[in-house]
Amino acid sequence: MLPLVNWLAVGALGLITGSFLNAVIHRLPRGISMLNPRRSFCPGCGKTIPWHENLPVASWVLLRGRCSGCLIPIALRYPLVEALTAGCYLLLWGRFGLPLAPVFWLFLSMLIAASFIDFDHLIIPDEITLGGTAAGVLCSSFLPSLVGASVWWQGFLQSLIGAAAGFFLLLCVVELGKVTFGRKRIKPQLPSTVLALELAGTESEPMLKIHGISPGGDGVARLSEEEHSERIPLAELFYRKSDRIEAECEWIEIDGERHGPGRLIIGERMVSLGAHQWVFADAVPVRADCTELTLPREAMGFGDVKFLACIGAFLGWKGVLFSLFAGSVVGASIGIVTIAATRGRSGGRIPFGPYLAIGAALWVFAGQELLDLYIVWTRGEAALFLLLPRH
Repeated sequence: MLPLVNWLAVGALGLITGSFLNAVIHRLPRGISMLNPRRSFCPGCGKTIPWHENLPVASWVLLRGRCSGCLIPIALRYPLVEALTAGCYLLLWGRFGLPLAPVFWLFLSMLIAASFIDFDHLIIPDEITLGGTAAGVLCSSFLPSLVGASVWWQGFLQSLIGAAAGFFLLLCVVELGKVTFGRKRIKPQLPSTVLALELAGTESEPMLKIHGISPGGDGVARLSEEEHSERIPLAELFYRKSDRIEAECEWIEIDGERHGPGRLIIGERMVSLGAHQWVFADAVPVRADCTELTLPREAMGFGDVKFLACIGAFLGWKGVLFSLFAGSVVGASIGIVTIAATRGRSGGRIPFGPYLAIGAALWVFAGQELLDLYIVWTRGEAALFLLLPRH
């Protein structure tokens, strides 16, 4: 009976941890303390959830996916995270047992939390990436076999090398992507259409609004069917101090004062037009009709760089390379399917963190086996190539 009890205990621990991860996924990116409020609550009505309505998976089924207070739907993500965490815990227990399984439980829990936060908010909090990196170095020192070492100092060193490899490898990708894809130019699709730009909002939360307009028969500008309207928080555009929004304008209105044609440049704190400059707070609101608009963009968020460093701290440099390669393959495959299914209308930024997490999980569960299979396959391809007749 003891093995059965162990399995049941591991499954229960996974469900409970998954319930905790749901709280992390909801609270951490919103800046809500994990300790206040202590009890789980409904995001819709704020009702404190009693224990019998907070049972992992079971309560969601019994409540039919709705809050008992306000009846708003409870996202399917909640039982999914709980079941996924429990399934991972059971698989890790069956594959590794003690002492490795508990360390990988911690690691997979961070991967799950980071993935769902990245899907929802396009960020991976430092509490997971930097905290996870420190935890990986510590675990590798106490359990050096985690990174293929035999003594503590080798585990410590291999973990640091893995974290550095993950950080600098993806940092190079980010910088190369910035050089290659760091500017997005937007032009009207029709000659008679211009881009209407508006910079509004507060100094702490400025918003850029863009839409295409075309003159109607009565001279009134109307939204063009060929152009789509966008509302972009400036925080999503300015990742670096050097980032700028540039616009070639037919006319510009800054804080109620109208100016003629010119090149408008919007920085993180300054707005400039020719030799004139305004502090951001003094310039807003800004309105203009543009013939061309250039927005800064990043190929990848810096959170992904720190996330791969966290993965390297737990898995070493081999795990970094595998996670990056496998995550890129999975991400590209899903991206191609999505583009085909939506006929190129999917739009929006695509988070890379979840695909890095998938790559890291594959390395944990079957990395060496997949690597051996790949080597055998490439050798088979090479042997077949040598056997082909030459002409």
